[in-house]
Amino acid sequence: MRIINNLDHAQKLFLGKNRRSQNEHKDKSISETVQTILNQVFTQGDNALINLSKKYDGISLEQINIPQSLIDESIKSLSHEIKNAIKFSFDRISEFHEQNTYKSWFNKEEGYGENFTAIEKVGIYIPTNLVSTVLMTVIPAKIAGVKDIYITTPPNDSGIPNSEILYASKLTDVTNVFPIGGSQAIAALAFGTETIPKVDLICGPGNTYVTEAKRQVFGTVGIDGIYGPTETLIIADHSANPTLCAADLIAQAEHDYEARPILITTSPKLAENIKKEIYIRLSNLPREEIAKKSIENNGAIIIVDDNEQMINFSNSFAPEHVSLVTQNPEDILDKIQNAGAIFMGEFSHEVLGDYIAGPSHVMPTGGAARFSSGISTRTFMKSSPVINLSQSTVNQISHSASVLSKSEGLHGHSNAAEIRLDIEKF
Repeated sequence: MRIINNLDHAQKLFLGKNRRSQNEHKDKSISETVQTILNQVFTQGDNALINLSKKYDGISLEQINIPQSLIDESIKSLSHEIKNAIKFSFDRISEFHEQNTYKSWFNKEEGYGENFTAIEKVGIYIPTNLVSTVLMTVIPAKIAGVKDIYITTPPNDSGIPNSEILYASKLTDVTNVFPIGGSQAIAALAFGTETIPKVDLICGPGNTYVTEAKRQVFGTVGIDGIYGPTETLIIADHSANPTLCAADLIAQAEHDYEARPILITTSPKLAENIKKEIYIRLSNLPREEIAKKSIENNGAIIIVDDNEQMINFSNSFAPEHVSLVTQNPEDILDKIQNAGAIFMGEFSHEVLGDYIAGPSHVMPTGGAARFSSGISTRTFMKSSPVINLSQSTVNQISHSASVLSKSEGLHGHSNAAEIRLDIEKF
């Protein structure tokens, strides 16, 4: 893992134009392939889904609906240990999201307020085997009040999703789980087929093709965001434990080859110790090849002069995850402006955020934390302003509305405002 002693060099590597280029598709054929798939599903419906599953996944689907008997049989194979872990995670995530829902409000004196309603139909894409993503997306949608939730996820060799995903779906009371993956799943949710209904919002992470499909269908449906490779920035001072820091960087590096595990510190000694620990711990990892390439190609340990430089770099990078591993992380917290999630101290490690801490693990990447947030109940809610004015309030504000509309050349607007000042004449 490279150690970078020059802040300017680190900024050129990880910020600005270079970072934007990392988020762009290197192969334009991806967009063309996705567009072709979208068109096929739009025109051919279920037949396209069956043909595309055979072509890309090597799966011959007998049916797109999964019989309840198959689901029940699949769930039986799960151990009590995994079921208990899923249930424990379900409870913590539910408790968190019950705290952050929007509530409608109205100010009678001023005559205005907001009415919050849930999105009616939501499609959720679950990547292969990621049972945690079921919990991290469905639970906030359910708590927000979404009535109809449809899950699409790649099937295993037998043509159905894995047992953990089916169990989590049952636990969250989702009965519509379709064994469809890739761009074709996004197309089915966006356009609808004979079996899969058209939804209002699509959410969930996926590979490059899934992400590009979400980008292309946006406008036809809503999407939660465009997600790229996972990112973790650890802000560490001399007090940090190098073994724990190394373990956390490796944990994020093993996600995929494009993951970005980065640590920034004011301590050269810590930097060297972490580098040594990383290569010691990598040798015992089943996904060593993936983690090693991620660390060497996309990771870094950056040495800077002071806390201010660490904070400024973090806010410019705007990563998915920020871990504050310092003597007093509370002193830094309020200065972190751009982050998907913030983890305080060496015990609040990011792996817990992936599975069980409470907040959703679906977070903005690629610098999107500058302007967006992770999935929550708010993702699945809409706001409609409500205006219910008394006659006295109308009398107070209509003249100003008339003046403003005349200034824009909209005399019909002005008349509609002024006429209500003489309502007794009508």
